[in-house]
Amino acid sequence: MQLSTKHLLGIKNLLPQDISLILSTAAQFKEVLQRPVKKVPSLRDVTIVNLFYESSTRTRISFELAEKRLGADTINFTASGSSVSKGETLLDTVNNILSMKVDMVVMRHSASGAPHFLAKHIDAAIVNAGDGINEHPTQALLDAFSITEKLGSLQGKKIVLLGDIMHSRVALSNIYLLKKMGAEVMVAGPPTLIPKYIHEALDVQVEYNLKKALEWCDVANVLRIQLERQNQVLFSSLREYNLAYGVSKKLLDGLKKEIVIMHPGPINRGVEIDSDVADGSQSIILQQVENGVAVRMAVLYLLAGVKS
Repeated sequence: MQLSTKHLLGIKNLLPQDISLILSTAAQFKEVLQRPVKKVPSLRDVTIVNLFYESSTRTRISFELAEKRLGADTINFTASGSSVSKGETLLDTVNNILSMKVDMVVMRHSASGAPHFLAKHIDAAIVNAGDGINEHPTQALLDAFSITEKLGSLQGKKIVLLGDIMHSRVALSNIYLLKKMGAEVMVAGPPTLIPKYIHEALDVQVEYNLKKALEWCDVANVLRIQLERQNQVLFSSLREYNLAYGVSKKLLDGLKKEIVIMHPGPINRGVEIDSDVADGSQSIILQQVENGVAVRMAVLYLLAGVKS
């Protein structure tokens, strides 16, 4: 089996069978990662450039590790200190890199749609590692993999995405994926951080009361407050946010059931989630990080097998 697409630009245009294939392939790679020798030479003759126009630690390291585990040749490119800071255009930069015979580009960019633009103009396979406030497909895939690992499947599960929905590319990719795979989805948070027409546009439930949202769900995926993307004041203070929407142990202990806690990171401890919850028994945050490598290995491996 192979993917129906040459690129991974987002979850929006993936088929459910593409998602299932990536998740099942990731399960096989996770087994590889448990072995004493964690490498497989699947991409030995493939050259991948990691093109990061936005700062990133976890995603970039996760992709680099996935590439090395698959035996690929990798080139790391960061925009700061490069020709980009001297005014070179995106297309010039990439064409220069492609002239070095690169097969695949893993790209993060602050502009929504940048990977889609690139895919129209160059031959290499493009993997979107996050574009603006649009999508972050591999994060949604690793979140889905982590939920499946914990609960057995996504079908019929109730997932709440909690926090800064307005500025989160993770939220959008998660909504697309969870809906395609038969989960029920709710978004929760302050009214100022939830897009106005999200219920109608994406067919998700909206809840402004944190306790009600947590009582409804099987899984709470807690999202970071993205202060760097907010160009106006959307809540009074971080302290006020924590009091109204912070996930605390006391709140979880007051529920009639145990729910799974997730967070795509980086965590603002004491703001959207308290430390004793992030590090507690209901949290699968570290499993998400571990699963990220297996999922990204699966994506790179499957895209390398798609012939244009």
